Amino acid sequence: MEKKRAVMLGEYIIEQKATVRAAAAHFGVSKSTVHKDVTARLRMINPALFRRVREVLELNKRERHIRGGMATRDKYLMMKSGSKKR
Repeated sequence: MEKKRAVMLGEYIIEQKATVRAAAAHFGVSKSTVHKDVTARLRMINPALFRRVREVLELNKRERHIRGGMATRDKYLMMKSGSKKR
C-alpha cells in the first residue's frame, strides 16, 4: 500500500504542481507522510518519477516566500475592507 500511495502522491504532485500540504489534504494523510513517501520511498520505487517530483517541490520551495507575501497582503486587504474570510 505504501508503494502505491507513494506513486499516487508523486503523480498528483506533478500533475497539479501541488505542494506537500495540498497533496496531504487531497489524500487525507499528514504532511510528514507525503514527504516521506515522495522523498525516501519514491526514490527507491521509481527514481524517474522521484526526480520529476523533486523538481516540482524545489520550485514550490523557491516560490513559497511569494505565496506567503500574497497571503499577508490579502489578509490586510480583507481587514481594511471590513469583511472576514474565516
